[in-house]
Amino acid sequence: MAVVLETVGLTRYFGLVAAADDVSVRIEAGALVGIVGPNGAGKTTFLNLITGYVKPEKGRILHLGRDITGLSPRVVTALGIARSFQIPQLYTSLSVRENLLIALSIRAGYSLDFWNPLRRDVWIAEALDILDQFGLREYAGRPVAELPEGGRKLLDIALSFALKPRLLLMDEPTSGVSMKDKFAVMDTLVGVLRRTGVTTVFVEHDMEVVYRYAGRVLVFSGGRIAADGDPQTLFADPHIRRAVIGLE
Repeated sequence: MAVVLETVGLTRYFGLVAAADDVSVRIEAGALVGIVGPNGAGKTTFLNLITGYVKPEKGRILHLGRDITGLSPRVVTALGIARSFQIPQLYTSLSVRENLLIALSIRAGYSLDFWNPLRRDVWIAEALDILDQFGLREYAGRPVAELPEGGRKLLDIALSFALKPRLLLMDEPTSGVSMKDKFAVMDTLVGVLRRTGVTTVFVEHDMEVVYRYAGRVLVFSGGRIAADGDPQTLFADPHIRRAVIGLE
């Protein structure tokens, strides 16, 4: 199985605080990996290091065997790593379809100053196909501001998906989503990921979501990976539940 992401001795301090402390991990193609841990454990910093928003002080980051350490976010994205954020990065005054068209234009290297190329039929067809996959086709012509929170989360991830990533990184995909909608959002998302085989790493505070959907879990604590394994085994460990994850 191909290794899509590998970090070797990844280290980053903010003052005296270790946000990443000798983090080494290998993630294989097609994996769905959840990252958990208390606040300040280094979870989001790990994503930021991979995507170039934060530069490591030591260590290496490899994507499909290529060293991408220290590359800019734009270059990292062009190499096939997409990122969705805890707060969706959307143009709320534009339609759902128009948001997808902008993502497709970025993938093709167009400047947003040139709006007319976004009208091309092939891109419109692709945008609608992506919306179909994420269950958002009925909202295509409506402003993003009218989407429910779960729909906004799915659209944000769909924008990342439009970049045709080999690796998708997500920061709390169910944050802000109501209890009754979170599993519907995850069912839709995981269905797309399984059909396409996109390798995915997601940070999540909702342990019920992680337990149900992740095939593998990395437990961060103090900038280190404190545990690595399947959710059933890890969440049954009383020390991990109490000291690291915060469950009784």
